[in-house]
Amino acid sequence: MGAIYLVRHGQASFGSADYDKLSDVGAEQSKVAGDELRRRGVEFTEVRCGTMTRQRDTASAAGFDAAADERWNEYDFIDVLRGHGAELPEPVDPRGFQAALDEALLAWITAADGSTCTEPWTAFADRVNAAFDELAAGLPKGGNALVFTSGGVIGALAARAIGDQPGRFTALHRVTCNAGITKLVTGRSGLTLLAFNEHAHFEAEHRSLLTYR
Repeated sequence: MGAIYLVRHGQASFGSADYDKLSDVGAEQSKVAGDELRRRGVEFTEVRCGTMTRQRDTASAAGFDAAADERWNEYDFIDVLRGHGAELPEPVDPRGFQAALDEALLAWITAADGSTCTEPWTAFADRVNAAFDELAAGLPKGGNALVFTSGGVIGALAARAIGDQPGRFTALHRVTCNAGITKLVTGRSGLTLLAFNEHAHFEAEHRSLLTYR
């Protein structure tokens, strides 16, 4: 079976003018995640990332040379928030932001192709699924791939593996931690979620690095 490892980007710069930039903590998380992957001794025949700065910089800080593909990019959360009427609390705090985002995501998914967003949920799911399927199909027998991406992408693929992509997406997306590791395998029985959101590398001496936003 081919295995695809998905790593969420390190902590971005929440609340700053440029969100799409790793914080100092995010850079350290990325390095620790890279160390964890090397500790496991897994050899990767393909390494990919999205084109967003936080995704590319996570790959680099983790010590991997990744080929960028925009299909691994996150959905536009600002567009989703604006398109589905959720109002952000002032001042914006992580917990209030998450509640507003969850509400908007559920409306986005329900609207499907009827969403006013630039990228409806159906289009987002289709591009993420296509990127994953293409990568999986190109792996040699027993080969492994590594992708540095975002929480929404990981949540969508994990939900797909469980068998309810739109229904399970929001709950899984919500709990993805920065630089967590998810493992999916493909084989004759289809797509299987083998490990989700692993973050043991942020325990013990690195416990202060565990973040979700």
